[in-house]
Amino acid sequence: MSSPASFTLAQARDALKAKKISSKELTGALVQSAEAGRGLNAYITQTPEMALAMADACDAKLAKGEGGALEGLPLAIKDLFCTKGVRTTAGSKILGNFVPPYESTVTANLWKAGAVMLGKTNLDEFAMGSSNETSAFGPVFNPWRAKNSNANLVPGGSSGGSAAAVSGDLCLAATGTDTGGSIRQPAAVTGIVGLKPTYGRCSRYGIVAFASSLDQAGPMTKTVRDAAIMLGAMASIDPKDSTSVDLPVPDYEKLMGGGIKGLKVGIPKEYRIDGVPAEIATLWDKGADWLKAQGAEIVEVSLPHTKYALPTYYIVAPAEASSNLARYDGVRFGHRAAGARDITDLYEKSRAEGFGAEVQRRILIGTYVLSAGYYDAYYARAQKLRTLIAHDFEQAFAACDVLLTPATPGPAFAIGEKTADPVSMYLNDVFTVTVNLAGLPGISVPAGLSDSGLPLGLQLIGKAFDEGTLLRAGAAIESAAGFNHKPAHWWRAA
Repeated sequence: MSSPASFTLAQARDALKAKKISSKELTGALVQSAEAGRGLNAYITQTPEMALAMADACDAKLAKGEGGALEGLPLAIKDLFCTKGVRTTAGSKILGNFVPPYESTVTANLWKAGAVMLGKTNLDEFAMGSSNETSAFGPVFNPWRAKNSNANLVPGGSSGGSAAAVSGDLCLAATGTDTGGSIRQPAAVTGIVGLKPTYGRCSRYGIVAFASSLDQAGPMTKTVRDAAIMLGAMASIDPKDSTSVDLPVPDYEKLMGGGIKGLKVGIPKEYRIDGVPAEIATLWDKGADWLKAQGAEIVEVSLPHTKYALPTYYIVAPAEASSNLARYDGVRFGHRAAGARDITDLYEKSRAEGFGAEVQRRILIGTYVLSAGYYDAYYARAQKLRTLIAHDFEQAFAACDVLLTPATPGPAFAIGEKTADPVSMYLNDVFTVTVNLAGLPGISVPAGLSDSGLPLGLQLIGKAFDEGTLLRAGAAIESAAGFNHKPAHWWRAA
């Protein structure tokens, strides 16, 4: 039997049910793997004692033939989800010692389903970043390295810690959040599956807010089936979140069956942008051929306002961030600066000391675009463009069931390579931000390796609340790609 740490979620679930392994053994193996993987800096807080205690409780339930859909399965939680009694930092100094007195709805759903918590994963500060280099707790290292190179690479962001933990077998699966690609982009560059559900499918209650009209929680897993299992447990209606949608949660795993014969797959012509490496375009064409070979019909569609998506996103998201982050003032919780002369001085010092450079940059941009005299020129215009982008998708989906696009403009890049050029960094989200602006579901599936031996993903975009079709198409890509590559465990020797 292979190491339990390398199990998929489905394999581990079936092994537990068949009594081939106990939750305590499984959890123990992953606690050891997480400890051996400290060199990746994927976790901010590890909770081994809590995990083993939760595993004992799960084994007692499993012995009686009871338990939920995730009973006994060890997961990692992005450190943006509030966990009662366990430090939650959002990757920021300003929340460095914050211990929430309440549980986020998504994590509460996971614990109710029987999941075990291994710890809280690292992320870009307040989820603002595409490389996991803005964290106050240091960068996360991608488990993958390019051929014949020892250079450390970024794991993508903002959910880079979760991506690295899943890719490096430091957990079975993890939660992420996606505001402009923060699940799909790191999944693509670490060779795992990342699913961003429809806006409103998972509750945002208890998730530290970045941009409230864009943020959405989702699963990061080793396979498409695992993503279906995780989403089924994470999703729910929630009276504590007015944006969560009152729709029944289907059996996503069951919806994956049936193949894709007759499915119409749209290829948006505007996604063929200048400067994207040939290997990305080649993989995209290959993905279309894989789907066609399984009975899908390929159609070209147009999303004419795509070129405005990045500027629209980088007005809307910072504007909402500047509003959401106003609550961090050093008064009620979080970092408080010493030696303040008065309340204004306290605010200014606490925020200057507590927020990193990228967060400060986005707060400044957001405050500027919302200010008198600029609101109509920037924010109001961005909201109109957002409506047009959503309308483009409605028109496209009149002709197809899902869209196929690249997930990222290239493979993982080196730590420090793009930190001095924010615009170059922001371009990493070029294929993903439209999905958030329109509130649609998207999935990144590992589909091949770059010329330098690094993972590349393909993205599928679905209709609102049609995650079932998205998962079915994702499984078709997964099956055709046969991606079974794993990173060499270089960090264990570190």
